[in-house]
Amino acid sequence: MINAAASVVASIPSPSISFFDIGPLPIRIYALCIITGIIVAVLWTNRRLTKRGAEPWVVIDIALLAVPLAIVFARVYHVLTHWDFYFGEGANPLSALYIWEGGIAIYGALIGGAVGAWLGCRWTGIRFWTFADALAPGLLLAQAIGRFGNWFNQELYGLPTDLPWGLEIDYPNPAWPIGLPEGTLFHPTFLYEVIWNVLGVLVLAWAGRRFRLQWGRLFGLYLVWYSAGRIVWESIRIDPSEIFLGIRTNVWAAILGVVVGLVIFFVQKRRHPGFEPSPYVPGREWTPEGAVQSQNTDDFVDVSEPPTSEVDEASATSTPATN
Repeated sequence: MINAAASVVASIPSPSISFFDIGPLPIRIYALCIITGIIVAVLWTNRRLTKRGAEPWVVIDIALLAVPLAIVFARVYHVLTHWDFYFGEGANPLSALYIWEGGIAIYGALIGGAVGAWLGCRWTGIRFWTFADALAPGLLLAQAIGRFGNWFNQELYGLPTDLPWGLEIDYPNPAWPIGLPEGTLFHPTFLYEVIWNVLGVLVLAWAGRRFRLQWGRLFGLYLVWYSAGRIVWESIRIDPSEIFLGIRTNVWAAILGVVVGLVIFFVQKRRHPGFEPSPYVPGREWTPEGAVQSQNTDDFVDVSEPPTSEVDEASATSTPATN
């Protein structure tokens, strides 16, 4: 039965296109995957923040800073960890700006996005860790969606394999290993990460509800889950990357991600044993329009002195009559 299933799967073909034209404008499918992931993450984060009591769509104000910085930092991080590819002998340095051809690094995006989110939270009054926890499941789902862009670009695949789910890559390919014959199949690392991330979304959504993880602990769990898987995928990828102490820089980054996630989880648990009182920092709370605030009750309640007759009646005793 296993052999029959293997013969059906045989291999995973790569898409024959990576873009399409709308008039004179080429539309990169890679970019569409990234944009779709961002939209999904924003919508889900908005829902989670609103349920906590935040102003609807305050996430847009935060995203206006976080998303651009995430993209810039993601590209810079990728270029720095693939330096020879862009600035080595025979390379075109201007290609470092060609972000539409692919090449952004999630850990760079996390750094830039964290800076932008922190600024956005300062602007809106939302607690940074509240936002991070609300974002965590949607961010992992966005990463799963974005990985399909690598599939369309036929990039970031793994070592050669004869497994029935091996990935077909067009020959020649810029990252094709020297000496391998045409028709070689490769580990579909994009698919491994998609499956791992989707499972992680389910785990985060369950753990967040079951244990009410707040104060950044859910985001810490996200870092641990994602980075643990990334250690494996990066170890079998064959795209060019800088090597430090015999290990790819992205593997080191993933190891650091696990460590940082654990530190956030346990430090925040120790510092904040209780629940968050509000998604807002003190003094920046948002009140829905039309809600009555206790400090403004003088505007809605008659506080003038009652008529004299009412005072006399109120001061009268209720001594029972005697016969």
